Amino acid sequence: MSTPQKTEFEKTPGWLDWYAGPSIPRFRLPAGAVDAHCHVFGPGEEFPFAPERKYTPCDASKEQLYALRDHLGFARNVIVQATCHGADNSAMVDAVQSSGGKARGVATVRPGVSEDELQRLHDAGVRGVRFNFVKRLVDVLPMDGLRQVADQIGPLGWHIVIYFESQELPGLADFFLGLPVPLVVDHMGRPDVTKDVDGPEFTGFLDLMRARDDIWCKVTCPERLTTTGPRALGGEQAAYRDVVPFAKRVVEEFPDRVLWGTDWPHPNLKDHMPDDGLLVDWIPSIATAEESQRKLLVDNPMRLYWPEEG
Repeated sequence: MSTPQKTEFEKTPGWLDWYAGPSIPRFRLPAGAVDAHCHVFGPGEEFPFAPERKYTPCDASKEQLYALRDHLGFARNVIVQATCHGADNSAMVDAVQSSGGKARGVATVRPGVSEDELQRLHDAGVRGVRFNFVKRLVDVLPMDGLRQVADQIGPLGWHIVIYFESQELPGLADFFLGLPVPLVVDHMGRPDVTKDVDGPEFTGFLDLMRARDDIWCKVTCPERLTTTGPRALGGEQAAYRDVVPFAKRVVEEFPDRVLWGTDWPHPNLKDHMPDDGLLVDWIPSIATAEESQRKLLVDNPMRLYWPEEG
């Protein structure tokens, strides 16, 4: 793996660059595994970051992403538009189009986007849009405009990725359930893992998943949710052990609607930058059987992003 490159942009103070020396996972990924949540940043000199961004990252190029893919043993990627690029999807689209068919994209679009632009994104390999409700990262758009986008993408067979924090779900659930296309929840709705997995907050999230059979969940980002942190390589305890009960519950109840991804290059982390090899080694702690691992890593993402190959 090469190291992060400098750009003409000044990184946000305290920004943690991605870990350039990931371990080789001990867990052997099933053939055809998909990293279903990752990003590219710039490079800023080629794909400038959006003027309205709320953070400025390091560069994280398509070449570096695909080197990580090969190092970890994945076959494909789903590249989610990074908020630092706003609604200019150029860097993401360029990465998808450079993948030789091994990547799909999730875009950010604004209300009023043209049908021609949506078709252009579809032809490039985009299969969804992301609605971000985390106010520290983006300025949340009006609900009516988001509904308009949802109506527009339906004929393309796309889905909506929704990103929110657990305390916001009660005020958003009715809106989510009224959207006319499949939904994919980022990072389990960011549960507070210091609370009881059987408590009302996480039960409310599970109830959202139960309400429709076309709501999917990414059991991702233990490094964002943990309070116990990662273990040292070769240690006795499971990595990110406090997140395991939450992710395992989702995998066990919704085995055909779960996805997993690295979240490389891990934007906006303040505490530590994870070893992506260790993140892969976390997978067997939440999907313990080979069948559930295959669904999580191969069957489910292929059905959602490459249905024509099913």
